[in-house]
Amino acid sequence: MAQTIPEACMARALKLAHRGLYTTDPNPRVGCVLVKEGRIVGEGWHRRAGEPHAEIHALRAAGEAARGATAYVTLEPCAHHGRTGPCAEALVEAGIIRVVAAMSDPNPEVSGRGLARLRDAGVEVELGLLEDEARALNPGFVARMSRGRPFVRLKMAMSLDARTAMANGESQWITGAPARREVQRLRARSSAVMTGVEAVIMDNSRLTVRADQLGIEGAEGEAIAARQPLRVIVDTRLRLPLAAACLSEPGRTLIAACSDDAERRAALEKAGAEVLIMPCGRDGRVDLAALLGHLAAHEACNEILLESGATLAGAMLDADLIDEMQLFVAPTLLGGEARPLFAIPGLERMAQQRPLRIDDIRAVGHDWRIVARPQRGV
Repeated sequence: MAQTIPEACMARALKLAHRGLYTTDPNPRVGCVLVKEGRIVGEGWHRRAGEPHAEIHALRAAGEAARGATAYVTLEPCAHHGRTGPCAEALVEAGIIRVVAAMSDPNPEVSGRGLARLRDAGVEVELGLLEDEARALNPGFVARMSRGRPFVRLKMAMSLDARTAMANGESQWITGAPARREVQRLRARSSAVMTGVEAVIMDNSRLTVRADQLGIEGAEGEAIAARQPLRVIVDTRLRLPLAAACLSEPGRTLIAACSDDAERRAALEKAGAEVLIMPCGRDGRVDLAALLGHLAAHEACNEILLESGATLAGAMLDADLIDEMQLFVAPTLLGGEARPLFAIPGLERMAQQRPLRIDDIRAVGHDWRIVARPQRGV
């Protein structure tokens, strides 16, 4: 079915918003298109936190042509003063006569205020055009604002027999270069990369975005890699080696622990880490739900990329804290002695199985990527 003109305008705004995929964190990705007499007179997108919002870029591009135009914007225009002024006010002052917003602001403290300001000023307002697509563009921002924790995306590379490493821990490389490029892009769009201490000890992972592996050339790739996501290591007993490679990388490394060994903590902090003492769960390990709550409230984390071994991945799945899985499957076999994908104790009957909904399967080089979601309440 062909798109209507309003749908085409909003689709354009969503495409613009996508340009901020790697750069707007912790803000949402937003696009705006101004249309007058059937013609686009201005457009823009939010490029990075602290800089003008999408509406302001579009208004500047349109100039006087904005008066009497319709604004198609992927998120309700803001009505509060932050690092920039309120966009709803700017739209009113520019003479916009109609605003079509894909979705309302998910922050319950501000939701509806921007639309109310527009209506009070006599601006016609419509809400909900391509809302599902707008929400899909900002899963982390929606999750942080609506439920107080980030959107967690699990990434794992495995063989066709669902093994992630040999019995001795050797895992480099199961998948090929195209799959590893996709993983770099997942890191680049994330607020934080989270893993367990065992995985770091085994692989000495740097947990960074590397410009030369993004597949995005020139200044754009360099700019994306310049914003390194927060590195979060779940390390209940502060076992991270002081010489771990991630401690010498640009950006921050946060260690979440339960054991407050003052001497060990001081040594890790001297080596470049930040140590966060969290409550313990019933299993004596870091309370993972509490950790995610902290990352949302105190670190403004929208999307977290979980790259871990079977133990942490299983614990996160068991606690219902994984929103999406991206499983990269290589056409190879590692055998029964190799390490499994998940460690989920207590599964003994078919009734206890954990069903998934598969959203997408596609080839990535010689490998396959499966995008799936846990089926909650099934």
